[in-house]
Amino acid sequence: MPVADSHTHLDMQSGSVEEALAKAAAAGVDTVVQVGCDLKGSRWAAETAAAFPQVHAAVALHPNEAPRIVLGDPDGWSRQGAREAGGDAALDDALAEIDRLAALPEVKAVGETGLDHFRTGPEGMAAQERSFRAHIEIAKRHGKALVIHDREAHDDVLRILAEEGAPERTVFHCYSGDADMARTCAEAGYFMSFAGNVTFKNAQPLRDALAVAPLDLVLVETDAPFLTPVPYRGRPNAPYLVPITVRAMARVRGIDEEAMSTAIAVNTARAFDY
Repeated sequence: MPVADSHTHLDMQSGSVEEALAKAAAAGVDTVVQVGCDLKGSRWAAETAAAFPQVHAAVALHPNEAPRIVLGDPDGWSRQGAREAGGDAALDDALAEIDRLAALPEVKAVGETGLDHFRTGPEGMAAQERSFRAHIEIAKRHGKALVIHDREAHDDVLRILAEEGAPERTVFHCYSGDADMARTCAEAGYFMSFAGNVTFKNAQPLRDALAVAPLDLVLVETDAPFLTPVPYRGRPNAPYLVPITVRAMARVRGIDEEAMSTAIAVNTARAFDY
């Protein structure tokens, strides 16, 4: 049964793109959304989507990337290694490149963007929020979906979306809220994408959220190579493992795997307009 992986990072996985896509296709995963987190990754996402029809691209500066551009990254936490502070001008230049990439036809979304209160401290919040608001504007202007990274920042993410006016198609990647937040997202028409962590033993709040989310707003993702589902937790994740998460989601919803897969395939195509 065909299904789509709404959020993956093929550039962070071992092996070639061809190998990853073939392995995914053998498991019924016939479409993936390749997500950029910085300029290099976003360019790569667009190039890969242009080369492979089953790949669609999302481009953005990750919420933790924006503060690194502005304030520097002396410890080299990002894939670029150590960087000096570039200030607001450097962030403006980076956002201009994301804007250029977002206009490409193979780019279906702007993301992952949003807020991360876990890895970015108070000193980086201004840059993070400015970047988030800029990405919202870029997505709306180009008519692309918006892919949200929300880590320990639910209220602020929802507030900024309300203040700026969310794009018509907004996806909460690796949904991490509870059932009450799922109801709020549903009222706003936001898609909720569930990852392998919905299978974790301690993830009952996620399963409760999945249970109340409208089926036509539910997506699935790997966020590979991260968040590998049980029973393979601890190993690198990849798109071919999507069916394991789909099975778990179907059990939570009380429907069969075919109905779950079909809904996800239709929803993902609608969310990313392909």
